[in-house]
Amino acid sequence: MNHMLKNLYELLSSKLPDSSFRLNEPLKEHAYTKLGGPADLYAVAACPEDAAYILKQAKRHGVPVTLIGNGSNMIIRDGGIRGLVLSLSKMNKISVTGETVIAEAGSRIIDVSLKALEHSLSGMEFACGIPGSTGGALYMNAGAYGGQISDVLQKTLVLTEEGSILELGREKLVLSYRKSIMAEKKFIVLKAEFNLSFDCKKDISARMKENTEARESKQPLEFPSCGSVFKRPPGHYAGKLIQDSGLQGKNIGGAEVSRKHAGFIINKDNCTAKDYLALIEYVRKTVKEKHGIDLETEVITLGEELYKGQHA
Repeated sequence: MNHMLKNLYELLSSKLPDSSFRLNEPLKEHAYTKLGGPADLYAVAACPEDAAYILKQAKRHGVPVTLIGNGSNMIIRDGGIRGLVLSLSKMNKISVTGETVIAEAGSRIIDVSLKALEHSLSGMEFACGIPGSTGGALYMNAGAYGGQISDVLQKTLVLTEEGSILELGREKLVLSYRKSIMAEKKFIVLKAEFNLSFDCKKDISARMKENTEARESKQPLEFPSCGSVFKRPPGHYAGKLIQDSGLQGKNIGGAEVSRKHAGFIINKDNCTAKDYLALIEYVRKTVKEKHGIDLETEVITLGEELYKGQHA
Protein backbone atom coordinates (compact mmCIF):
# COMPACT_ATOMS: atom_id res chain seq x y z
CA MET A 1 0.00 0.00 0.00
CA ASN A 2 1.42 3.39 -0.93
CA HIS A 3 2.01 6.05 1.71
CA MET A 4 -0.70 8.47 0.49
CA LEU A 5 -3.35 5.74 0.45
CA LYS A 6 -2.50 4.65 3.97
CA ASN A 7 -2.67 8.25 5.22
CA LEU A 8 -6.05 8.72 3.51
CA TYR A 9 -7.42 5.53 5.06
CA GLU A 10 -6.34 6.59 8.55
CA LEU A 11 -7.72 10.12 8.12
CA LEU A 12 -11.12 9.04 6.79
CA SER A 13 -11.51 6.30 9.41
CA SER A 14 -10.90 8.78 12.22
CA LYS A 15 -12.93 11.70 10.84
CA LEU A 16 -16.05 9.90 9.55
CA PRO A 17 -17.23 7.35 12.14
CA ASP A 18 -20.63 6.85 10.47
CA SER A 19 -19.07 5.87 7.14
CA SER A 20 -17.04 2.68 6.72
CA PHE A 21 -13.65 1.99 5.14
CA ARG A 22 -11.95 -1.29 4.22
CA LEU A 23 -8.59 -2.07 2.62
CA ASN A 24 -8.16 -4.63 -0.20
CA GLU A 25 -11.92 -5.25 -0.40
CA PRO A 26 -12.91 -8.04 -2.88
CA LEU A 27 -15.16 -6.27 -5.38
CA LYS A 28 -16.73 -9.50 -6.63
CA GLU A 29 -18.74 -9.36 -3.40
CA HIS A 30 -20.32 -6.12 -4.64
CA ALA A 31 -20.97 -7.02 -8.30
CA TYR A 32 -23.94 -8.85 -9.81
CA THR A 33 -21.54 -10.72 -12.10
CA LYS A 34 -19.56 -12.01 -9.08
CA LEU A 35 -16.44 -10.87 -10.91
CA GLY A 36 -13.63 -8.49 -10.07
CA GLY A 37 -10.40 -8.13 -8.12
CA PRO A 38 -9.88 -5.99 -5.01
CA ALA A 39 -10.27 -2.29 -4.35
CA ASP A 40 -7.22 -0.74 -2.69
CA LEU A 41 -9.58 1.20 -0.42
CA TYR A 42 -13.35 0.68 -0.29
CA ALA A 43 -15.44 3.48 1.23
CA VAL A 44 -19.16 3.48 2.03
CA ALA A 45 -20.39 7.05 2.63
CA ALA A 46 -23.13 7.52 5.21
CA CYS A 47 -24.45 10.86 3.90
CA PRO A 48 -23.86 13.47 1.15
CA GLU A 49 -21.56 15.50 3.41
CA ASP A 50 -19.36 12.45 4.08
CA ALA A 51 -19.26 11.65 0.36
CA ALA A 52 -18.13 15.23 -0.38
CA TYR A 53 -15.43 15.03 2.33
CA ILE A 54 -14.17 11.67 1.00
CA LEU A 55 -13.92 13.08 -2.53
CA LYS A 56 -12.10 16.22 -1.43
CA GLN A 57 -9.60 14.35 0.73
CA ALA A 58 -8.93 11.73 -1.96
CA LYS A 59 -8.14 14.53 -4.40
CA ARG A 60 -5.92 16.23 -1.83
CA HIS A 61 -3.98 12.97 -1.30
CA GLY A 62 -3.68 12.26 -5.03
CA VAL A 63 -5.81 9.10 -4.81
CA PRO A 64 -8.15 8.38 -7.75
CA VAL A 65 -11.83 7.73 -6.97
CA THR A 66 -14.16 5.27 -8.73
CA LEU A 67 -17.87 5.23 -7.94
CA ILE A 68 -19.85 2.01 -8.02
CA GLY A 69 -23.60 1.76 -7.49
CA ASN A 70 -24.85 -1.65 -6.48
CA GLY A 71 -22.78 -3.33 -9.18
CA SER A 72 -25.67 -4.40 -11.41
CA ASN A 73 -24.57 -2.90 -14.73
CA MET A 74 -20.81 -3.20 -14.60
CA ILE A 75 -17.92 -5.56 -15.16
CA ILE A 76 -14.93 -5.19 -12.86
CA ARG A 77 -11.72 -6.61 -14.29
CA ASP A 78 -9.77 -9.33 -12.49
CA GLY A 79 -6.99 -7.01 -11.31
CA GLY A 80 -9.44 -4.86 -9.36
CA ILE A 81 -9.50 -1.08 -9.04
CA ARG A 82 -6.64 1.08 -7.85
CA GLY A 83 -7.25 3.95 -5.48
CA LEU A 84 -10.51 4.49 -3.63
CA VAL A 85 -13.80 2.86 -4.61
CA LEU A 86 -16.80 4.80 -3.31
CA SER A 87 -20.17 3.24 -2.55
CA LEU A 88 -23.32 5.14 -1.57
CA SER A 89 -25.23 2.04 -0.46
CA LYS A 90 -25.83 3.47 3.05
CA MET A 91 -27.59 6.48 1.49
CA ASN A 92 -30.84 4.64 0.80
CA LYS A 93 -33.70 6.72 2.24
CA ILE A 94 -36.91 7.13 0.22
CA SER A 95 -39.60 9.68 1.14
CA VAL A 96 -42.96 10.68 -0.36
CA THR A 97 -44.75 14.03 -0.29
CA GLY A 98 -47.93 14.26 -2.34
CA GLU A 99 -47.03 13.13 -5.87
CA THR A 100 -43.29 13.57 -5.32
CA VAL A 101 -40.90 10.74 -4.42
CA ILE A 102 -37.39 11.66 -3.23
CA ALA A 103 -34.83 8.85 -3.24
CA GLU A 104 -31.21 8.84 -2.15
CA ALA A 105 -28.72 7.49 -4.66
CA GLY A 106 -27.99 4.26 -2.79
CA SER A 107 -31.61 3.15 -2.68
CA ARG A 108 -32.67 0.40 -5.05
CA ILE A 109 -34.78 1.68 -7.92
CA ILE A 110 -37.00 -1.39 -7.36
CA ASP A 111 -37.68 -0.10 -3.84
CA VAL A 112 -38.57 3.33 -5.25
CA SER A 113 -41.20 1.67 -7.45
CA LEU A 114 -42.55 -0.26 -4.42
CA LYS A 115 -42.71 2.92 -2.33
CA ALA A 116 -44.64 4.61 -5.16
CA LEU A 117 -47.07 1.69 -5.22
CA GLU A 118 -47.52 1.94 -1.44
CA HIS A 119 -48.68 5.55 -1.92
CA SER A 120 -50.84 4.81 -5.03
CA LEU A 121 -48.44 6.69 -7.31
CA SER A 122 -48.05 5.72 -10.95
CA GLY A 123 -45.07 6.28 -13.22
CA MET A 124 -42.42 3.98 -11.75
CA GLU A 125 -43.97 0.66 -12.82
CA PHE A 126 -41.29 0.20 -15.50
CA ALA A 127 -38.59 0.14 -12.77
CA CYS A 128 -40.04 -2.70 -10.69
CA GLY A 129 -37.60 -5.20 -12.19
CA ILE A 130 -34.50 -3.05 -12.72
CA PRO A 131 -31.84 -4.28 -10.26
CA GLY A 132 -29.76 -1.07 -10.11
CA SER A 133 -29.50 1.73 -7.58
CA THR A 134 -31.37 5.00 -8.02
CA GLY A 135 -28.08 6.79 -8.74
CA GLY A 136 -27.06 4.20 -11.32
CA ALA A 137 -30.50 4.27 -12.95
CA LEU A 138 -30.30 8.05 -13.35
CA TYR A 139 -26.67 7.90 -14.54
CA MET A 140 -27.64 5.75 -17.54
CA ASN A 141 -31.29 6.82 -17.88
CA ALA A 142 -32.34 3.23 -17.23
CA GLY A 143 -35.59 1.98 -18.66
CA ALA A 144 -37.75 -1.06 -19.40
CA TYR A 145 -41.22 -1.96 -20.60
CA GLY A 146 -41.87 1.35 -22.34
CA GLY A 147 -40.69 3.66 -19.57
CA GLN A 148 -37.43 5.31 -18.53
CA ILE A 149 -36.05 7.57 -15.80
CA SER A 150 -36.30 10.72 -17.93
CA ASP A 151 -40.09 10.28 -18.08
CA VAL A 152 -40.48 10.92 -14.34
CA LEU A 153 -37.35 12.71 -13.11
CA GLN A 154 -37.80 16.29 -11.89
CA LYS A 155 -34.39 17.17 -10.46
CA THR A 156 -31.32 15.70 -8.85
CA LEU A 157 -28.64 16.53 -6.31
CA VAL A 158 -25.13 15.79 -7.56
CA LEU A 159 -21.58 15.89 -6.25
CA THR A 160 -19.03 17.47 -8.59
CA GLU A 161 -15.49 16.28 -9.17
CA GLU A 162 -14.28 19.11 -6.90
CA GLY A 163 -16.57 18.00 -4.04
CA SER A 164 -19.28 20.67 -4.43
CA ILE A 165 -22.98 19.78 -4.17
CA LEU A 166 -25.28 21.07 -6.95
CA GLU A 167 -29.01 20.81 -7.65
CA LEU A 168 -29.83 20.25 -11.32
CA GLY A 169 -33.17 20.14 -13.12
CA ARG A 170 -33.94 17.39 -15.61
CA GLU A 171 -33.23 19.66 -18.60
CA LYS A 172 -29.61 20.10 -17.45
CA LEU A 173 -28.89 16.37 -17.55
CA VAL A 174 -29.22 15.86 -21.35
CA LEU A 175 -31.00 12.53 -20.88
CA SER A 176 -31.23 10.27 -23.93
CA TYR A 177 -31.34 6.52 -24.61
CA ARG A 178 -29.20 4.91 -21.87
CA LYS A 179 -27.20 8.08 -21.48
CA SER A 180 -26.90 11.28 -19.44
CA ILE A 181 -24.38 14.05 -18.95
CA MET A 182 -23.19 12.46 -15.68
CA ALA A 183 -20.22 10.57 -17.15
CA GLU A 184 -18.98 13.53 -19.20
CA LYS A 185 -19.16 15.91 -16.23
CA LYS A 186 -18.01 13.26 -13.72
CA PHE A 187 -21.01 14.02 -11.53
CA ILE A 188 -22.00 11.67 -8.71
CA VAL A 189 -25.74 11.38 -8.08
CA LEU A 190 -26.66 11.93 -4.43
CA LYS A 191 -30.44 12.19 -4.61
CA ALA A 192 -33.24 12.15 -7.19
CA GLU A 193 -36.73 13.67 -7.15
CA PHE A 194 -39.48 12.02 -9.20
CA ASN A 195 -42.82 13.53 -10.17
CA LEU A 196 -45.53 10.85 -10.34
CA SER A 197 -49.33 10.83 -10.47
CA PHE A 198 -52.05 9.28 -8.34
CA ASP A 199 -53.78 6.19 -9.73
CA CYS A 200 -55.67 3.16 -8.52
CA LYS A 201 -53.31 1.02 -6.43
CA LYS A 202 -54.82 -2.18 -7.82
CA ASP A 203 -54.10 -1.06 -11.41
CA ILE A 204 -50.53 -0.03 -10.56
CA SER A 205 -49.93 -3.38 -8.86
CA ALA A 206 -51.30 -5.27 -11.87
CA ARG A 207 -48.92 -3.46 -14.24
CA MET A 208 -45.98 -4.16 -11.94
CA LYS A 209 -46.94 -7.83 -11.68
CA GLU A 210 -47.12 -8.08 -15.47
CA ASN A 211 -43.67 -6.52 -15.86
CA THR A 212 -42.18 -8.75 -13.15
CA GLU A 213 -43.59 -11.92 -14.68
CA ALA A 214 -42.28 -10.93 -18.12
CA ARG A 215 -38.82 -10.33 -16.67
CA GLU A 216 -38.71 -13.56 -14.68
CA SER A 217 -39.92 -15.67 -17.62
CA LYS A 218 -37.47 -14.21 -20.16
CA GLN A 219 -34.28 -13.38 -18.23
CA PRO A 220 -31.68 -15.78 -16.72
CA LEU A 221 -32.03 -14.45 -13.18
CA GLU A 222 -30.76 -17.71 -11.69
CA PHE A 223 -27.17 -16.90 -12.79
CA PRO A 224 -24.85 -13.98 -12.02
CA SER A 225 -24.73 -11.48 -14.90
CA CYS A 226 -24.35 -7.79 -15.66
CA GLY A 227 -27.89 -7.64 -17.01
CA SER A 228 -28.55 -6.64 -20.61
CA VAL A 229 -25.11 -6.33 -22.22
CA PHE A 230 -25.88 -4.38 -25.39
CA LYS A 231 -27.87 -1.30 -26.33
CA ARG A 232 -30.68 -1.75 -28.82
CA PRO A 233 -29.38 -0.99 -32.34
CA PRO A 234 -31.72 1.26 -34.38
CA GLY A 235 -34.34 -0.89 -36.07
CA HIS A 236 -33.16 -4.12 -34.41
CA TYR A 237 -33.00 -5.99 -31.13
CA ALA A 238 -29.58 -7.05 -29.86
CA GLY A 239 -30.87 -10.34 -28.44
CA LYS A 240 -32.50 -11.32 -31.75
CA LEU A 241 -29.33 -10.54 -33.71
CA ILE A 242 -27.27 -12.66 -31.30
CA GLN A 243 -29.82 -15.49 -31.45
CA ASP A 244 -29.93 -15.38 -35.25
CA SER A 245 -26.13 -15.59 -35.26
CA GLY A 246 -26.36 -18.97 -33.53
CA LEU A 247 -24.56 -17.78 -30.43
CA GLN A 248 -26.86 -18.96 -27.64
CA GLY A 249 -24.91 -21.40 -25.49
CA LYS A 250 -21.55 -20.16 -26.81
CA ASN A 251 -19.05 -20.09 -23.99
CA ILE A 252 -15.54 -18.90 -23.21
CA GLY A 253 -14.30 -20.37 -19.96
CA GLY A 254 -17.17 -20.18 -17.47
CA ALA A 255 -18.94 -17.33 -19.31
CA GLU A 256 -21.86 -18.24 -21.56
CA VAL A 257 -24.37 -16.52 -23.85
CA SER A 258 -27.66 -17.28 -22.14
CA ARG A 259 -29.89 -19.88 -23.75
CA LYS A 260 -32.88 -18.17 -22.13
CA HIS A 261 -32.18 -14.63 -23.42
CA ALA A 262 -29.40 -14.06 -25.94
CA GLY A 263 -28.92 -10.46 -24.81
CA PHE A 264 -27.48 -11.72 -21.51
CA ILE A 265 -24.07 -13.22 -20.81
CA ILE A 266 -24.01 -15.27 -17.62
CA ASN A 267 -21.31 -16.32 -15.19
CA LYS A 268 -22.27 -19.96 -15.41
CA ASP A 269 -19.23 -21.64 -13.93
CA ASN A 270 -16.93 -19.38 -11.90
CA CYS A 271 -15.69 -17.46 -14.93
CA THR A 272 -13.16 -14.65 -14.84
CA ALA A 273 -13.78 -11.11 -16.02
CA LYS A 274 -11.28 -11.87 -18.81
CA ASP A 275 -13.55 -14.71 -20.01
CA TYR A 276 -16.65 -12.53 -19.74
CA LEU A 277 -15.15 -9.64 -21.71
CA ALA A 278 -13.68 -11.99 -24.32
CA LEU A 279 -17.14 -13.46 -24.91
CA ILE A 280 -18.65 -9.98 -25.30
CA GLU A 281 -16.06 -9.18 -27.98
CA TYR A 282 -16.66 -12.53 -29.71
CA VAL A 283 -20.40 -11.79 -29.85
CA ARG A 284 -19.79 -8.29 -31.26
CA LYS A 285 -17.40 -9.63 -33.90
CA THR A 286 -19.76 -12.44 -34.95
CA VAL A 287 -22.84 -10.19 -35.21
CA LYS A 288 -20.83 -7.69 -37.25
CA GLU A 289 -19.68 -10.43 -39.65
CA LYS A 290 -23.14 -11.99 -40.07
CA HIS A 291 -25.38 -8.90 -40.03
CA GLY A 292 -23.09 -5.90 -40.61
CA ILE A 293 -24.29 -4.29 -37.38
CA ASP A 294 -22.06 -2.92 -34.63
CA LEU A 295 -23.36 -3.79 -31.17
CA GLU A 296 -22.64 -1.13 -28.56
CA THR A 297 -22.37 -2.20 -24.92
CA GLU A 298 -24.49 -0.51 -22.28
CA VAL A 299 -22.53 -2.14 -19.46
CA ILE A 300 -19.65 -0.23 -17.82
CA THR A 301 -16.22 -1.88 -17.57
CA LEU A 302 -13.93 -0.82 -14.72
CA GLY A 303 -10.53 -1.70 -13.31
CA GLU A 304 -7.42 -3.32 -14.70
CA GLU A 305 -6.18 -6.73 -15.80
CA LEU A 306 -4.35 -9.07 -13.46
CA TYR A 307 -0.62 -8.46 -13.43
CA LYS A 308 1.81 -11.36 -13.42
CA GLY A 309 1.81 -13.07 -10.04
CA GLN A 310 -1.40 -11.37 -8.84
CA HIS A 311 -4.23 -13.61 -7.68
CA ALA A 312 -7.85 -12.92 -8.65
